[in-house]
Amino acid sequence: MAMTMLQMSGMAPTPATLADGVLLIIDAQREYTDGLLPLSGVADAVAALAGLLERARGAGSPVVHVRHRSQGKAFNPSSSGYEIVKELTPRDGETIVDKGLPNAFAGTDLADRLAAIGRKNLIVGGFMTHMCVSATVRSATDHGYMSTIATDTVATRDLPDTTGGATITADVINRITLAALSDRFAWVVPKAEVIV
Repeated sequence: MAMTMLQMSGMAPTPATLADGVLLIIDAQREYTDGLLPLSGVADAVAALAGLLERARGAGSPVVHVRHRSQGKAFNPSSSGYEIVKELTPRDGETIVDKGLPNAFAGTDLADRLAAIGRKNLIVGGFMTHMCVSATVRSATDHGYMSTIATDTVATRDLPDTTGGATITADVINRITLAALSDRFAWVVPKAEVIV
């Protein structure tokens, strides 16, 4: 059976908990639900994230919302696609970080905001798995954080196969991205409900 780099290094799986983690919700925006970039399985992922957000709030866990901002057609502040989905609307006191690149640390004050919170574990969910979730989780490792991702809180879309094959489905991209992240950058758990 294949082993991850984390397993080879002797690390025991230690997913974040609501008591020691920061909930980091990436780009839960309408562009992905009813905008220009609808994602496969996004409704279920939003529902799982909403349940996790409710539990995090009940536990007093810090919550950070990341929002993508662009001057192009997608994620433009003048469009409905820029809005955070209703089920995950930030509350007063919850941090919102606007970004312009896939990596939420790049060109933002996310690192400073997380440092001020003082917790080293991130619970990450949002969109898209292969793009902004992956870029942010990889960068989080460089910043000294360990991430936990519940597979039911992320989603992505079909992509063209650049090696000459047919389209690669969102499900395959999601599974491969999560497998790659679990190799070194994140603890991946099957469902949000196992994060306690």
